[in-house]
Amino acid sequence: MSHPHLLAPLDVAGHTLRNRVLMGSMHVGLEEDRDYSRMAAYFAARARGGVGLIVTGGIAPNRAGWLKPFAARMASKRDADRHRVLTEAVHAEGGKIAMQILHAGRYGYSPLAVAPSRIKSPISPFTPWALSKRGVESTIDDFVRSSELAREAGYDGVEIMGSEGYLINEFIARHTNKRTDDWGGNYQNRIRFPLEIVRRTRAAVGKDFIVVFRLSMLDLVPDGSTWDEIVELARGLEEAGVDLLNTGIGWHEARVPTIATCVPRGAFTWVTRKLKGEVGIPLITSNRINTPQVAEDILARGDADMVSMARPLLADPDFVNKARDGQSDRINTCIACNQACLDHIFSNKQATCLVNPWACYETERTLTPATISKKVAVVGAGPAGLSAAATAAERGHKVVLFEASERIGGQFNLAKTIPGKGEFGETLRYFENRMADAGVEVRLGTRAGEAELAGFDEVIVATGITPRRLGIPGEDGDNVLTYIEVLNGAPVGERVAIIGAGGIGFDVAEFLTHQHAAESGDDAELAAFLAEWGIDGEHTTRGGLKAPHDPPPPRQVTVCQRSKGKLGARLGKTTGWIHRAQLKKRQVAMWAECLYEKIDGEGLHLTVAGTPRLLEVDTVVVCAGQLVNDGLATELGESAHVIGGAKKAGELDAKRAIAEGAEVAARL
Repeated sequence: MSHPHLLAPLDVAGHTLRNRVLMGSMHVGLEEDRDYSRMAAYFAARARGGVGLIVTGGIAPNRAGWLKPFAARMASKRDADRHRVLTEAVHAEGGKIAMQILHAGRYGYSPLAVAPSRIKSPISPFTPWALSKRGVESTIDDFVRSSELAREAGYDGVEIMGSEGYLINEFIARHTNKRTDDWGGNYQNRIRFPLEIVRRTRAAVGKDFIVVFRLSMLDLVPDGSTWDEIVELARGLEEAGVDLLNTGIGWHEARVPTIATCVPRGAFTWVTRKLKGEVGIPLITSNRINTPQVAEDILARGDADMVSMARPLLADPDFVNKARDGQSDRINTCIACNQACLDHIFSNKQATCLVNPWACYETERTLTPATISKKVAVVGAGPAGLSAAATAAERGHKVVLFEASERIGGQFNLAKTIPGKGEFGETLRYFENRMADAGVEVRLGTRAGEAELAGFDEVIVATGITPRRLGIPGEDGDNVLTYIEVLNGAPVGERVAIIGAGGIGFDVAEFLTHQHAAESGDDAELAAFLAEWGIDGEHTTRGGLKAPHDPPPPRQVTVCQRSKGKLGARLGKTTGWIHRAQLKKRQVAMWAECLYEKIDGEGLHLTVAGTPRLLEVDTVVVCAGQLVNDGLATELGESAHVIGGAKKAGELDAKRAIAEGAEVAARL
């Protein structure tokens, strides 16, 4: 067995989990469907893929606990009846499933929101109502009732959400609990709320029902819990009847990245390891665990007893089975981009996955064998072309993929050079192996035209984009580079102006200002990350925070934007703040409302908000957008299927490109 620790069974509360993989809770937008058949198909696919224990997205125990109005609740027998189709689907595939009970507290996007104290959160427009003593008792009863209903609905257990800054966490931390009654004040009073929930839940559901508690082991907010307090609560939870302790990292309002691609793999398992030996129940670790080997190493070191993975199972529902069968190199690895999962959810859209557009669409997007096997040409081996070629071949078509350069990947080859975005290389590895398995013929170094495409039944054009030119004097000078040249290693001076403040401009700024660790290796990478963001790697401080370390940047960089407003405003909803914070730490200047005049030996001449300015720089990097590379599409006319950047340039939208490639191939 290639991953013996990961694939070992675990006995919990009279249940045998077939391995040490927990599918972590993640809201995907299906929870609010009237009909749970789509969510049942979504979870059934992960159970069929071998997951040991699935945890649902957060389900509120009452109306005040809604994440948003009319969000999912488990508060009545009618609610339990709706969930039964979901649990039956998972059990039919040999899986186990627990329902997460999540009370949003002051994070609730609702005027009904409640909290231990009347303190508004920075991520909700609503100021919560402070719970009365009677309200506290009623809320505890609602948690217990929700657990009983979950058992009635066929769940194997519940996970009580006590981290990430939601209601229970708000009671625990003095950051948000300013009460002076028996539910506030000293730490013993502040933890009465979670302990009473667990005690009463265990008494109500019996011993053969799994109770998981998501414990915030690293708050990353001022006035968060100390380590001694966390240990005290963990011991109390074990005594109260918890079967598994799951690791929660950071509150949603914490200004520290915890699951973005810039976070090293397994960056927080040291927190879980620190709790080992303090309690006798199994511990689950979490955050940025995205390959079987990373998970195996964590378990083999003894950092935890189980690993929690949410997005990796969105990216590939067969993750566990592939690991079991020695096919880890065939796993569609989560790249932690957040673009189609968290960004969608926080924009009130249904989640899916950039690298797996079928995720959460299991009942709508199905692949069937082609009724007639066609000869299909795909031109361009960027993300759109790779997706189209692999999907078409898997359906039984004979596919030839033409690529003008000497390697597949297109713009992903640039993306993976950005510090913290090396995961994009995993996607290229996945598509390369997938195409090989499906029998795609790949012709590198071949520029396809009408002659090369003669005789094909279908042609898919995925020729991508070309960088937009500025159209100003001096743009052809030796001191002017495109972002493609920079990311491919062209030498850059010490003073740099970047024209364009979209995702590419920010990536180039990150590339040019990143300070590599003096030492190499995983430990050095983790140490540099913790230092940069002010995370106390020993958890000796309250909340696990310390002063961040901001090393001097290797270059002086200015990012220029033509329009008014905040730079990077169109970056990802859940990651844009990280990019802006990183560049601020590295003293990158941000100029908006720029009109570019010319470039010469002095630098970049421009007008900023109506005032003429000169940026004295050695190098100007152009990231001013893209144009469709549609020459071949125009030549072929309506006979071709055009996808990706060749159809719409935009901001190099890989999410759209991969989805379009799969959808077009699914229709052939």
